[in-house]
Amino acid sequence: MVRVKVIASREEFLVTCQRIAAGVGPIAIDAERASGFTYSQRAYLIQVHRRNAGTFLFDPPAIGDMSDLQQATIGCEWVLHAASQDLSCLREVGITPTKIFDTELSARLLGMERVGLGAVVEALLGIHLKKEHSAADWSTRPLPESWLTYASLDVELLVDLRDQIEQMLIESDKLKFAYEEFEATLNKPDKPIPAEPWRRLSGLNTLRTARQVAVARDLWLERDSIAQTRDVSPGRLIPDSAIVAAAHAAPVNKQALASLTGFNGRASRTLLDSWWAAISRGLATNDLPATRVRSESIPPPRNWADRRPEALDRLTEARAALHEIASEMAMPVENLLTPSMLREVAWAPPSEITADSVGEALRSHGARAWQIEATADRIAQAFVEAPQKVTSEAVEDSSTATSD
Repeated sequence: MVRVKVIASREEFLVTCQRIAAGVGPIAIDAERASGFTYSQRAYLIQVHRRNAGTFLFDPPAIGDMSDLQQATIGCEWVLHAASQDLSCLREVGITPTKIFDTELSARLLGMERVGLGAVVEALLGIHLKKEHSAADWSTRPLPESWLTYASLDVELLVDLRDQIEQMLIESDKLKFAYEEFEATLNKPDKPIPAEPWRRLSGLNTLRTARQVAVARDLWLERDSIAQTRDVSPGRLIPDSAIVAAAHAAPVNKQALASLTGFNGRASRTLLDSWWAAISRGLATNDLPATRVRSESIPPPRNWADRRPEALDRLTEARAALHEIASEMAMPVENLLTPSMLREVAWAPPSEITADSVGEALRSHGARAWQIEATADRIAQAFVEAPQKVTSEAVEDSSTATSD
């Protein structure tokens, strides 16, 4: 096995930036995080490849700010596979691409059944990539040699893959679609931080009283604080199910908590004092949270039949139309139009339904120009026809019942 070197000093990083700048063509980049192991979503390894320059592996925690690489390659196209997964951690170290080519997103637009990097490389380049280290703990130091070899291969083929996919996009008349999607990916805003992030706790909806919810909240906040301090994934301390079990049981003392069957996890006993302190706060507080909070988002479609049946009729007809279009264009329906966009417009359509008004409504929810051009007319038609179809079916049912 050829030894792969990791660049971990500032001096060597700056020299390497100039080598990459002197290369030719697009720059392939990938990042390895430690999701499921660490609290942060930072990059623990960044791989870069450019023709006539080579492949380089960087240690971001050791290097720190990597904006010099951005400055040395201004105006260059960056090639990523599933860019939305890596852009945030790249920006965190100062790498902010202004132009990207996403091979995973392109594969979706081309209608490929499997869009993971290994599957796409094998299908288009005929090379088999082993993916055995994709879920590894990349915060490990030193990184094993086999992991580094794996990481290098992830970027060494990306530019060749990009060129092959670009030609396929041209041949299928989808290159314009792809670049609109790339631009949308670059400009997509970060998700806002919820006011009460602890409400994401799995199983919270099984708690019936405000006191139980208070215990769960304070346990979640304690776990989150410890996890952040230690840079460990919260679930590796105690799982959500342990928090919910403790909230249900409301143990009277630390010993009762320790003996609670459902209160488990790697740190359930080693941090017992911290967990009991959090439960005590929840049991004593006068700041009782609401057991349920009103959502500002539209309800799930399964609840529309009772609340707004005409919206469900619109959604049903429009979904059928989108499936037809997606089939005609040979791409997944979710890439033709994000399902949430259709739900929003079906729930609250324009007062006057036309292709233009539906297109504007879709645009307001983030639809790209190519998506609007491909779908707005058919969606508007489906919205208009939906009540007529329901009326027609009702008449037919009535006629059948009368003849019977």
